Amino acid sequence: MKILSAKSLVIVLTLTAAAGGAWWWLRQADTPPADRWRLESVDKGDVIQVVSANGNLNPVTSVIVGTQVSGTIMRLHVDYNSVVKEGQLLAELDPSLFDAAVGQSTANVAAAQAGLRLAGSKETRTRALVAKGFIAASELDTAVKELEAARAQLDLAKAQLSRDQTNRRYSVIRSPISGVVVARNVEIGQTVAASFNTPTLFTIAKDLAQMQIETSIAEADVGGIKEGLPARFRVDAYPGQFFKGEVKQVRLNPTIQSNVVSYTVIVSAENPQGQLKPGMTAFVQITANRREAVLRVPNAALRFRPPADPSAADKGAPKGASGGGAGGGARRGDGSQRVHKLVDGKLVAVTVKTGISDASFTEVLGGELAEGDKLVTRDLAGQGGPSSQMRLRMF
Repeated sequence: MKILSAKSLVIVLTLTAAAGGAWWWLRQADTPPADRWRLESVDKGDVIQVVSANGNLNPVTSVIVGTQVSGTIMRLHVDYNSVVKEGQLLAELDPSLFDAAVGQSTANVAAAQAGLRLAGSKETRTRALVAKGFIAASELDTAVKELEAARAQLDLAKAQLSRDQTNRRYSVIRSPISGVVVARNVEIGQTVAASFNTPTLFTIAKDLAQMQIETSIAEADVGGIKEGLPARFRVDAYPGQFFKGEVKQVRLNPTIQSNVVSYTVIVSAENPQGQLKPGMTAFVQITANRREAVLRVPNAALRFRPPADPSAADKGAPKGASGGGAGGGARRGDGSQRVHKLVDGKLVAVTVKTGISDASFTEVLGGELAEGDKLVTRDLAGQGGPSSQMRLRMF
């Protein structure tokens, strides 16, 4: 048996591939249009543009309660989930050192008052003696100075007493607002030090009936987000249930991570039944735009690109093109896109001007399309071309 040379083998494979391609094109030409193309109709309906994001639920107002003085926790009067009123007692530090400081300052004030009385009496006597010429006038200057010093010493002692009394009051921790205790960070017997910063003892949420979600929106989508837009969200704790919300704030401070720019958007959420808990992950959908009862085309029709075969009337369409824009089709500089109708078994390209898009449809603003027109969305018989119909293997 004579073995074919490598050159002869290449020629045989090339002829075989050409024959297979010809067979494929003939087969495509003989395929009925109804079997080859998947068609969908142009219709009228709603197009809702939705921006999706994730975030965490938090109280609208939460206050961190700390202590301005150091000490040991002696009593705790609240715990997690305790409902508190403004001014309510939360915790107490051991007051022993504070009471001692107040007692010492009180004694210092009494001593300063006695010294002031003595200096006042001395100044009065000295003034009388100087008036009679019994002593020199310089003695009066000294007495006046001692009287002023005694007054200053009394003021200093009173200020120290006021500071010690204030520190004593600070050893009793009270709630600055009415709300719910969502965090307790101390235990009885624990020592808290307020030397450099204020220790956190409790976190109190003002009103859990009003919550908010901090979401991160990419710069490509933030242009359509405005305050007051409706939103809805769900949480994993309640599968299938959606909660209503509203865009409350679009913060101007950008966040840049790995050259990706995003903006924080705050979504308010009502929580009258208390189902939503702080920290829950919320999956948010913001309705950025809405068009009702408009002419629309399936997004698949915008993504479709015809194969380069003689049955396609739009031979100038790029092969396998895909791109961004509404519905995922290739948008031109003037905002127009191309769809394909089936006319007498051939594809006819139609240029349309598009508007907003949702997951399934894109709004049509202009173009030679009417409700009920059939658009091609997929080539059922020609997926992949000849190479998918015939595969050659070389051994």
